[in-house]
Amino acid sequence: MFLIHLERGIARFSNLLGVVSTVLFLILLCNVFYDVLMRYAFNDVSIGMQELEWHLYAAIFLLGIPYGIQHGGHVRVDLIYENLSIRGKAWIDLCGCVFFLLPFTLLVGYYGIGFSYEAFTLGETSGDPGGLPYRWIIKAVIPFAFFSMTISGLGMMIRCINALRGVSKDGFSHPPIQH
Repeated sequence: MFLIHLERGIARFSNLLGVVSTVLFLILLCNVFYDVLMRYAFNDVSIGMQELEWHLYAAIFLLGIPYGIQHGGHVRVDLIYENLSIRGKAWIDLCGCVFFLLPFTLLVGYYGIGFSYEAFTLGETSGDPGGLPYRWIIKAVIPFAFFSMTISGLGMMIRCINALRGVSKDGFSHPPIQH
């Protein structure tokens, strides 16, 4: 029972990151609209707004990955995977998490801390005049996102363990959306 509650808690966390990613996408949409309007209607270009587009896009992508992991939207070889039983799928996902996902996300997350901390201590800003200050903010999204991917990977591992134990009620291919 504990593993089922833990799986659902991790699913809620991943879904929250999906909502954050959606909100950031709407902000990006408004930013692009404003940037295009200013450029073509008023012949005014803002380097800061253009950089904000890149930063928002990066944050959307990085924060959306844990949601994709939670909902099976990540890349896998479906040619083999699709024809397997639930137990077979669970074993492949479990091994993929243990040997590939978790080591990679923990490694990038660990080194990302130093990367963003260095940007913070140096007071790194944009190299372009009129660009964004506080570059450490977007760099800090990297370790946060990769540790969030680790958490989603743990949720996937728990779902696999629950499927292997035969206690998964929600089906294996499509985990439930927790609101």
